[in-house]
Amino acid sequence: MQLRELAVPGALEITPQQFGDPRGVFLEWFKAGPFAEAVGHPLDLQQANCSVSAAGVLRGIHFADVPPGQAKYVTCAKGAVLDVVVDVRVGSPTFGRWDSVLLDDTDRRAIYLPEGLGHAFMALEDDSTVLYLCSSGYAPEREHGIHPLDATVGIEWPTTARDGSALTPQLSDKDTAAPSLDEAEQQGLLPSFDAVNDYLATLRA
Repeated sequence: MQLRELAVPGALEITPQQFGDPRGVFLEWFKAGPFAEAVGHPLDLQQANCSVSAAGVLRGIHFADVPPGQAKYVTCAKGAVLDVVVDVRVGSPTFGRWDSVLLDDTDRRAIYLPEGLGHAFMALEDDSTVLYLCSSGYAPEREHGIHPLDATVGIEWPTTARDGSALTPQLSDKDTAAPSLDEAEQQGLLPSFDAVNDYLATLRA
């Protein structure tokens, strides 16, 4: 298992070792020991989610209040998605920066997003199946979003599906109505860099 830090500090790309034979493939997509060593604390698993999306479906940018926030460890079991992490921590040296990882059923990578970061993905194939482990359960009163097509963030979403056909972004009503990054900051919705770091320090204690 190889781990690489992304351009948004704290977020990791995880590339597992795959073992294949004529029967198929086996891999360990999450390992508690290497994970805890890399981030300084174990993943407190409270919820496991599965979403299935048609090509072009765009989910996010989602984040939660900190504390406790919601860390996510994400992979794509079937199909392919472009998975994106966005630094929404006010006061962070990389505030507004984003990075992405292609999650698919070929390389079978995963991405880890710690508490306080924004998460989004676009499906590149019909029935793309995303699995994610979460450090806290869903709590709608603590959940927020930023419009995934916000020009200020400037995410370069794919325009071509895995089969070469054109992609048209499909957003939920909730994500369509989400504020821009600037509006979310003005509304006081974004976590602060210092508050996130203070909370993460308690996890590492």
